[in-house]
Amino acid sequence: MNRETEAAAESGVNGLLAVMARLRGENGCPWDAEQTLDSLKPFLIEESYEVLDALETGDAAAHCEELGDLLLQIVFQARIREERGEFAFRDVVEAIRQKLVRRHPHVFADAAVDDVAGVLRNWEAIKAREKGSPEAPRSALAGVPRSLPALQRAQQVQARAARVGFDWAAADDVVRKIEEELTEVKEALAAGGSARVQEEIGDLLFAVVNLCRFRKLQAEEALSEAIRKFIRRFEAVEAGARAAGRKPAEMSLAELDALWEAAKRRERAADAAG
Repeated sequence: MNRETEAAAESGVNGLLAVMARLRGENGCPWDAEQTLDSLKPFLIEESYEVLDALETGDAAAHCEELGDLLLQIVFQARIREERGEFAFRDVVEAIRQKLVRRHPHVFADAAVDDVAGVLRNWEAIKAREKGSPEAPRSALAGVPRSLPALQRAQQVQARAARVGFDWAAADDVVRKIEEELTEVKEALAAGGSARVQEEIGDLLFAVVNLCRFRKLQAEEALSEAIRKFIRRFEAVEAGARAAGRKPAEMSLAELDALWEAAKRRERAADAAG
C-alpha cells in the first residue's frame, strides 16, 4: 500500500479529507474532478432536506447517514476553495470554534445572562459588533438567507425583530392582527385586482407565521403536518370512492365531502383510542 492509499484509508475526519483530495486529484474520479461550487449547490439543498426527512422519521441510523452526506458537501466545497488557495476545511472548523467561544461570553468569559432571551440578545449584540461599523450599522435583520423557504425566512425575520424589542405583547394581539389581515383579504377580493389580493394574502400568511413564532412553534413544520394530514385524508377519500366502484372525478362535491368527513371521524376516533 503506497502512502497515498494509506492516507485515503485513514479513518476519521483526516481520512475523509484525504479521500476527497484523492477524488479531486490526478487519476481520481472524473465526475468529482469536474464539479464546481455552482454545480454543487443543488446537492447541498437536497442533502439538507434529506437530513430533515431523517429527523422526521426518528430513525437514528438514517439521521447519521444523512448527516454524513451533508458533511460531504461541506468537505467538497472546502476542498475546491483549498485548491484555489483561498481556505481549507481546517479554517472552516477553526472559524466556527472561535465564533462559538466569542458569542458565548457567559460560558467562556465573565458575562452574565439571566435566561435564553438574554443569551439571544448577547448573541445579536456581539454579531452586530463583528459585522457592523459606525459608518454603516448592520441591520438586526441582516443575514437571514434569501434562499430560505418563505415560511422559515418570515419566522427568522420576525424572531430577529423580536430580539430587539419589536414584538407583540400577547398572543391575542397576534390573533387580532390575523383577523385584521383576513378582513383586508376579503376587501381585496371584493375589489378585484390580483396584485392587491396577492399582497393581502402575503400579509395574512406573515401574520399567521407570527402567531406560530409567538407560541414557539415552527410555521414550516405546522404547514408540513397540515399537508401530510390532507394527503392522508384525501387518500382515504380515494379509497372510499374505489370501494364504491367509482372514481373521485365521477362523484359530486357533496359525496366527496361526506367521504372526507368520514375520514376525519375515523382519525379522531383512532386518536381518542390511542
